Amino acid sequence: MKIHHDKHHATYVTNVNKALEGKPEVPIRELMADAISAGPAIRNNGGGHYNHAFFWTELAPYDKASKTAPSAKLMSMINQSFGSFDQMKTAFEARAAPGALFGSGWVWVCVNQKGDALKLVGTPNQDNPLMKGASDEIMFPILGLDVWEHAYYLKYQNRRPEYVSNWWNVVNWDKVNSNFDYVLANHAGVPF
Repeated sequence: MKIHHDKHHATYVTNVNKALEGKPEVPIRELMADAISAGPAIRNNGGGHYNHAFFWTELAPYDKASKTAPSAKLMSMINQSFGSFDQMKTAFEARAAPGALFGSGWVWVCVNQKGDALKLVGTPNQDNPLMKGASDEIMFPILGLDVWEHAYYLKYQNRRPEYVSNWWNVVNWDKVNSNFDYVLANHAGVPF
């Protein structure tokens, strides 16, 4: 993860800053809406920065993460949207499997536009559900997983399902609950 953070993520930050030189400063979340139409430099590097900044905040060391859990409000929406927490995990893991999301990308748990359901979204490369055109509708992520090989290959080699399964052990549900509350209150993506 250190190489992932210090090298891969840092490169996205450097490159999006270069692409934005001389332009008015815009918060990264706001840049996401039109990132696809803005072209590859913004789409790939801006998306890479937003996605990774999101990803790092939802992780915690195992001993801390194991003491967190979805809030009652989030659990209610998980049950309503997926049937149960275990069914959500199973669907998420299936969505993150190499056959379902071929190549590199991300898998997200999102609040839909109406704010009344959770949906799973898979996006290729550094796209995310805040980008117009990345999925059927703009949605607001509350939990996301990087399934690019650089995220897991040093430890798991080609065993992406094992990486995905073990990732649940380091999800900081306190942060995911905070993301969920923010999205419901503001009908917007989580800012950084």
